[in-house]
Amino acid sequence: MTIAEHQNGNGPPTNGNAAGGNAYAIDLNTFSRRLQSLYSHWRKNKNEFWGSSNVLAIATPPASEDLRYLKSSALNIWLVGYEFPETIMVFTNKHIHFMCSQKKASLLKVVKKSAKETVGVDVVMHVKAKSDDGTAQMDGILHAICAQLKSDGCDALVVGYIAREAPEGKLLETWADKLKNSNLQLSDITSGLSELFAVKDLGELTNVKKAAYLTASAMKNFVVPNLERVIDEENKVSHSSLMDNTEKAILEPAKIKVKLKAENVDICYPPIFQSGGNFDLRPSASSNDDFLYYDSASVIICAIGSRYNSYCSNIARTFLIDSNEMQNKAYEVLLKAHEAAIGALKPGNKVNTVYQAALPVVKKDAPDLVGNLTKSAGTGIGLEFRESGLSLNAKNDGILKAGMVFNVSLGFQNLQTQSKKPKSQNFALLLADTVIVTDNGHDVVTRLSSKAVEDVAYSFNDDEEEEQPKVKGESNGLEGLYSKATLRSDNQEISKEELRRQHQAELARQKNEETARRLAGGGSATGDGRTSAKHSNELIAYKSVNELPPPREMMIQVDQKNEAILLPIYGSMVPFHVATVKTVSSQQDTNRNCYIRIIFNVPGTPFTPHDANSMKNQGAIYLKEVSFRSKDPRHISEVVQLIKTLRRNVVARESERAERATLVTQEKLILAGNKFKPVRLPDLWIRPSFGGRARKLSGTLEAHVNGLRYSTSRLDERVDVMYGNIKHAFFQPAEKEMITLLHFHLHNHIMVGNKKTKDVQFYVEVMDVVQTLGGGKRSAYDPDEIEEEQRERDRKNKMNMDFQNFVNRVNDLWGQPQFKGLDLEFDQPLRELGFYGVPYKSSAFIVPTSGCLVELIETPFLVVTLSEIEIVNLERVGFGQKNFDMAIVFKDFKRDVLRIDSIPSSSVDGIKEWLDTTDLKYYESRLNLNWREILKTITSDPQRFIEDGGWEFLNMEASESDSENSEDSDRGYEPSDAEPDSVSEDDDSDSESLVESEEDEEEDSEEEKGKTWEELEREASNADREKGDEYDSDEDRKRRKMKAFGKSRAVPSSSAPKRTKFSR
Repeated sequence: MTIAEHQNGNGPPTNGNAAGGNAYAIDLNTFSRRLQSLYSHWRKNKNEFWGSSNVLAIATPPASEDLRYLKSSALNIWLVGYEFPETIMVFTNKHIHFMCSQKKASLLKVVKKSAKETVGVDVVMHVKAKSDDGTAQMDGILHAICAQLKSDGCDALVVGYIAREAPEGKLLETWADKLKNSNLQLSDITSGLSELFAVKDLGELTNVKKAAYLTASAMKNFVVPNLERVIDEENKVSHSSLMDNTEKAILEPAKIKVKLKAENVDICYPPIFQSGGNFDLRPSASSNDDFLYYDSASVIICAIGSRYNSYCSNIARTFLIDSNEMQNKAYEVLLKAHEAAIGALKPGNKVNTVYQAALPVVKKDAPDLVGNLTKSAGTGIGLEFRESGLSLNAKNDGILKAGMVFNVSLGFQNLQTQSKKPKSQNFALLLADTVIVTDNGHDVVTRLSSKAVEDVAYSFNDDEEEEQPKVKGESNGLEGLYSKATLRSDNQEISKEELRRQHQAELARQKNEETARRLAGGGSATGDGRTSAKHSNELIAYKSVNELPPPREMMIQVDQKNEAILLPIYGSMVPFHVATVKTVSSQQDTNRNCYIRIIFNVPGTPFTPHDANSMKNQGAIYLKEVSFRSKDPRHISEVVQLIKTLRRNVVARESERAERATLVTQEKLILAGNKFKPVRLPDLWIRPSFGGRARKLSGTLEAHVNGLRYSTSRLDERVDVMYGNIKHAFFQPAEKEMITLLHFHLHNHIMVGNKKTKDVQFYVEVMDVVQTLGGGKRSAYDPDEIEEEQRERDRKNKMNMDFQNFVNRVNDLWGQPQFKGLDLEFDQPLRELGFYGVPYKSSAFIVPTSGCLVELIETPFLVVTLSEIEIVNLERVGFGQKNFDMAIVFKDFKRDVLRIDSIPSSSVDGIKEWLDTTDLKYYESRLNLNWREILKTITSDPQRFIEDGGWEFLNMEASESDSENSEDSDRGYEPSDAEPDSVSEDDDSDSESLVESEEDEEEDSEEEKGKTWEELEREASNADREKGDEYDSDEDRKRRKMKAFGKSRAVPSSSAPKRTKFSR
């Protein structure tokens, strides 16, 4: 039985009046009380709210994983405590009809006695078998309705239904057609259900209060400390990452110190985090992938909602970072208006007085902000996040009653302030609380989270921090302390390597804390969460026998129009869809007889794909193969060729259709009109190229209102790239390459011809590849050769300039206000930081950009977003190796680790400097690691990974020096996936890390005794001879001795003064 796990939440009945002996028990007391309320309200307000309906027909759609709010589902939960998918409920004056499956009927039958005793109606069950379409049961219900209405003497037969809910699924579509085709008049009962749900009883209010306590606790105990930590440590965290972590905290109440059962808790919507000038105050807003912006004069808006036993609550807060006077005043006015709106929530007042109480406050204190005020002060909230009919706007003249619950939400949108930083110029403010109307006034049930100015305004002025070194320079004591962090004991300036090492140590601390928080939140990754369902079509060649072509003669026929083959079997032409054919072949024997053999796809045979049709008809009998004999070899050959061609075309079409079914639906391209001439770049080629055997044609790229369009002279060769789907845009001019290109890395796949791709590139060849025929050598001073080279240089410069002009104009277009939220700008690879490596199968020149690591010349393309990288491990470093490898571990532990192999060792210092500059933590190891097993170990036991020091198991320096500090010290996280050649001689030992050897332990113990260089060298040589360590070179031994000697004269370490933590 598929019953959505939405309990009503009145708790287990204490009086024993619960029905059902399984996990689903209906509280009969609650059912009786609410059924009485339903019939009383319907009979009393039949004409005003219930559309004069004589019958109420409520159809609940199939279950869905999506967050949605339906009145049909709300009525299920309100009345019986659960949502019953694919169930039809019909209420009349004398009967209640339930049409559902057998298991649901067995659960619902317990309400028969209560319904009869409460409102005097009989409950009638119409059980639908799983294989039944339900038409017979529907006809029985409609017949019973008509018969009863006629016996009651009703002139007009009016059936009330929820007009706004479109039928979903075959069952509900059939029911909707039955109602429309009947002689019954239909009327919308949405208003009646809204009025019924508006006033909550004591049990419902208890659920709302618990949901509100959870919501406010999540804001106070998780969101606010998390934001403070991110800002204090200046971490780069995306809005979507904050959203995922907050959602996990809500779904596990114990982590935010709330004693509620996790199985009764859910979110109302994905938590919303907004900053950086891109704000949307609508409830349908979402958190994007931009980083949290917390610079001076910035604003952060956070809105979260949670449900307890399906009852909703909501809260929204605005946080001000180094706010200016204008922002402070706007927030104070909004806070005052919000409090005035809440104060108007009193029983007996009209609903519109709530908004009318807030509006005068803004008109008096900030009249210039009236136009920026939201047009509503919120909505009713309960089983639905937005209850229709209870909108707190200026036009609603309904009456407030005790027991109503409201989400009081008020904000200012599209505000502007003076700032040098573009992302701080635009801002918005939003406040929201869940409020219950009581007999004496109101109760703000989310008051646990403060919205006072002193609790949401933060200050950490950069100017003050810049002055701190000067102040410290005036004090000799502090100056001496600072110099210890920056100078060696012999007063020489610290090396770049030492500075990098210190910075990497700080990055390691931050990275381990960030990873620990993410893993402690219950997940290893974030994602957009968007999935697409694959649609499979039934293979139907002919819908009826009448569509079969007339048989000319009993010979094999190929019907290309209907994609079928007709085979003569026992005197009849039997059709088969060509997609059911696995192989077809022909052969000829010595008697000049030709045979054609057709083998079909049969479920259960090897290498047969599973399709929806075979799974649907599991009990059917299948034809495996047929053979025919013919005296006409020409006809046999023609039939075989026709079947193969038709089958190939159908398979290709279905494969492309399956690919397209997984695509995320894109918005439509809005073409530029007469006022806005599109920016054009002609004579471009595209990668991946369009399919087909026709001659390739160049095309034109145009920038329109909301996207780019590339098209050739062929009508079917067209690609639209929407601005909202662009994740990264790159412009790479030709320097040493043969092409100048524009490259777009997308959020979601699109189709280029029949190819599914996330990377689209438009390019032009700036030089022709010329091969001189003939063996003659040409002079270096040949005028023709010099002229040809000059033409190539001019062509390259012209192409680069044309591309640059196009990029500049598109960047200007993306700078318009409507595109600021996309944060789009063409990025250009930094060739001076590039290095050679093998990301896939061949060597390529890999180049960093400001936000990515890319390789855009060779296919497949490489685009790695730096913000998605967890750590980088440089492997096979040292030992005199000519090359080393780079392993990139992503924050999403479900993604495979990206390996870039065979990087020249001469590039290692440049790569380290680049990684350190971009705040990416890197480690070094002497061996290649089995990352798939490492990540599997981490995700299977994240707590142990956190307790064992996080990523520090990769730190070679830490593993070498651990034994010096304590014999029983923690030796770091220890994965069990080392390569065979890295296993120590003692196979039973589980205390050595991947980068630790027995020689290191022995030397460390000797260092503690303070032995001389000669003694250390002699013992190291003896150890080499005894163990035959082929990897321990003289340079490595010398390095370790220098390190050991340095320990005896090391200066106490001290770090440079950190920036002062911000204060509220």
